Amino acid sequence: MKRFESFIYNILGSKAKHWLVIGLTLAALAGSIAMLPTKIVLAKMLPGKSANSFSVYIHTPTDSSIEETRRVGECVMSILQKESEVTDVEAYLGQGAPLDYAGMVKGSGFKSSENEAEIVVNLTDKHEREEPSFMMVHRLRPTIKANCEAVKPGTVIEMVEQPAGPPTLAAVVAEIYGDRYESIYALSQKIAKIFKKTDGLVDINVMADDPYKKFDLVPNSDKIARSGLSVEQVNKILYLAFEGMVVAPKNSQNYPDQIGLFVRLSDKTRRVADHSAHALETKLASLKLMNKKGMLVPINEVVDVVEVDAAPTLMQKDLRRMINVTAETDLVSQVYPLLDAREKIMNELSKDYDITTTDYLFNLRLVDKKTGEVFDLKWDGEMKVTLDTFRDLGAAFIAALILIFLLLVVYYKNFTISGIVLAGSFLSIIGVIVGHWVADIVTEHTFFLTATSLIGFIALMGISSRNSLLLIDFAKSLMVEKGFDKQHAIAVASATRAKPIMLTAIAIILGSALLASDPIFGGLGVALISGTVAAVVVSLIFIPVLMYRAKAMDKIAKE
Repeated sequence: MKRFESFIYNILGSKAKHWLVIGLTLAALAGSIAMLPTKIVLAKMLPGKSANSFSVYIHTPTDSSIEETRRVGECVMSILQKESEVTDVEAYLGQGAPLDYAGMVKGSGFKSSENEAEIVVNLTDKHEREEPSFMMVHRLRPTIKANCEAVKPGTVIEMVEQPAGPPTLAAVVAEIYGDRYESIYALSQKIAKIFKKTDGLVDINVMADDPYKKFDLVPNSDKIARSGLSVEQVNKILYLAFEGMVVAPKNSQNYPDQIGLFVRLSDKTRRVADHSAHALETKLASLKLMNKKGMLVPINEVVDVVEVDAAPTLMQKDLRRMINVTAETDLVSQVYPLLDAREKIMNELSKDYDITTTDYLFNLRLVDKKTGEVFDLKWDGEMKVTLDTFRDLGAAFIAALILIFLLLVVYYKNFTISGIVLAGSFLSIIGVIVGHWVADIVTEHTFFLTATSLIGFIALMGISSRNSLLLIDFAKSLMVEKGFDKQHAIAVASATRAKPIMLTAIAIILGSALLASDPIFGGLGVALISGTVAAVVVSLIFIPVLMYRAKAMDKIAKE
């Protein structure tokens, strides 16, 4: 330790070396923080999680039949079944799969229409395969979308992974609020087009019914009466033919209640040739009812086929009409694509809308320049969870800094010394960010700065403060009790306390090494390891320089 003592003593004796140490430390701080906006280190709520299953959501156009949806599903399954790591697939046509962790907030339980399907893909155990599930999804997504979305034009296929953290509707969700459905739908289509042009966003979907025409069958009362039929007869035969109904009961000695006999046309028979009024009238002509005179009357003679606009499903949130535009991210953070998409929205839509920011940091208000209609665009999904989490952790970090500073002021009765300790605590962020950069270089997948990384950084503040306190108190005791001059006292204190500081750091590094390889808490482990290394360097070199330059140290020694 004599060599280290001499090293510190020489640094303290030269003002040029003081400024060199301070300059290098500040440069390291600025350089590490600059890694975030320059995307050298990427921030994300939580990294991808390798699971034993994932889901495929299929959304064909709203006017699609169950057969068209089935064909898209069969295309998806034919690709999945070629994968050796896929053990089995479960297809749910016209409905969602039984609720899982991801489906709790994605609305799986509410799916009940012919244009919806969900496929659950089960994989071999994650510990027995080399490729994690999120990499498999990344690899299969372009193949499935390129081959299967073309089966039915307008189809949207989503690849949904089990979330590593709290489940959300999607990675990025744009909630569009307004008064008129038609206007909201038109704006949502423009937002979806911008999402499709944004790098990093995939599986873009507008959660609204597509406008389409449908045919209403309206019984003609006059024609029904002249044909010797009744309106009830006509309604029943139409419902029985296309939907089915119970026509009679059957009794069984093995069953306590009557068993209903359900009758309906076969799937092939009740199908129409195409989506046209003529095809529907042709089908109705094949259905005949016997009137009171025993004559068979074709249904198309007593029913009018009327083409109308289909009524869309209306969604509301907080009593306001809205439409969601969702997008997933493909092995990237949600933050950067959202910022890119937001900038494109403000640039490309400014011709038709007056755009301003609202209460939340990224939310927008759009006012149509022609009609004066007001729309609110609010961001939700995993992106909002990420922002809220980082905001809350940032607030916790600031609160911890303030509390530590106040305690130090009470202890030392000096703001300068308290500030020195606080500076040593904050500078561990250099190691945290640089450690994530190094981890990203040596790992196969992107290593994100996550919420657990920030938790590790906050935990480091207490350790870093303790290191500085050891140096200050020991140097003070040497100056008061032994009569050492300030330079000698700080050098001896740094050399003497280096061993316990190093032993503490080694214990933290070895304890955190087990976390570094964990897919979720890897950020916490890397933050503790690299942040501890930075805290040791700052405590043993940078803090002694600040102590020597602080006149408050002389004052503390005299007191």
